[in-house]
Amino acid sequence: MATNGTSDIKRKQEIVSSLCKHFSLDPKAFSSQVPGNDIKTLYINILKSSGKESSQNNDEVMKWIAFADSFPGDSKACYGGLNELNTDLAKKSVLLGNGFTPSEADVIVFSVIHSSVIALSTPEKEKLPHVMRWMDYIQNSEDLGAHFEKILLEKPVFEPQMAKAAAKPEVTSSAKGTVQNTKIADKPDAEKNAKKSDSTDAKKKAKGDKEAVPEKKAPEKEASDKDKELSVSLLNIQVGLIRKAWKHPSADSLLVEEIDVGEAKVRQVVSGLAKYCSPEDLTNCRVVLITNVKPGKLRDVMSEGLVLCASNEDHTKVEPLLPPEGAKPGEPISFSGIDGKPEDVLNPKKKQLEKITPNLFTDEKGVATFKGIPFMTSAGPCTSSIPKASIK
Repeated sequence: MATNGTSDIKRKQEIVSSLCKHFSLDPKAFSSQVPGNDIKTLYINILKSSGKESSQNNDEVMKWIAFADSFPGDSKACYGGLNELNTDLAKKSVLLGNGFTPSEADVIVFSVIHSSVIALSTPEKEKLPHVMRWMDYIQNSEDLGAHFEKILLEKPVFEPQMAKAAAKPEVTSSAKGTVQNTKIADKPDAEKNAKKSDSTDAKKKAKGDKEAVPEKKAPEKEASDKDKELSVSLLNIQVGLIRKAWKHPSADSLLVEEIDVGEAKVRQVVSGLAKYCSPEDLTNCRVVLITNVKPGKLRDVMSEGLVLCASNEDHTKVEPLLPPEGAKPGEPISFSGIDGKPEDVLNPKKKQLEKITPNLFTDEKGVATFKGIPFMTSAGPCTSSIPKASIK
């Protein structure tokens, strides 16, 4: 580990403390082992004492131990390693496996990089969004708040702008007062030079009008409210299982599906998939659908949801997103680091869906994402065979 002696021991103490928390062991039993042992040895000793086997492939765990062991202690030198980690985390919620359960690799890497991330400036943290939401997730799920300082994800973006906007009227008011005092003192001259005064007043009035323009910054609050509507958390996205599918009775481009989403009865959904899939292809297939769209009729057939599909650029290939094996009907799709309650029913007038779907796409490996954050189920991410596709 690229640190000085004191810092090296402190890091290893933090790793031991976090691993013992992960395996429900007393860290005091390993305190004497910290000096003179590397991370790998400490991990193996703790794992043996726990009486458990590694939850992940041991070679993969060792790869992340090597990453932790070589991670530099200097905050400037560490940024390359954090960038590498940020890229790796763009496609998943935890370092190993496809689900949400942190492994010992997550705990070790979190413990090693925490102090370096804390030392970063706000702009530097903003360039590592996947690392930031992963650290927040690991700290909460492993209950490490007592050992590590909390890294705040939310920043008061609009407060400085509002403060600036508020400061301008004070300057304008002061300037106006000065102008008024000058006009009173020079009143006799103004009477002698009426034309000049009128011209000056007109210019001042025009200047005052221009200075009043910044007050239009008030809509900033409205803009920030609209930005909140862009969160994918507004959508109730669930895993569904198509029990039955058939051709729409009066539209060649449409199919009708009965989809099990874990409710008392199946939902009927109309989809524009007839050109790309047959009813037989869809029957008994798992899909991803939005269940809080406003129900309505499509060519006289009621539809109670929206099946999400991936499409290539020229729309010659379209297919429903595929949840992984093991994902259960009705299970909600989640996005790591994004919380919020879905709307009961989306309001078509607010065009929430139209604002969110441009941020839905598959990555180069076909993993479905919202702004690069995977669509996750308890069994892993949702995928498509179409990489870099739009999702609607």
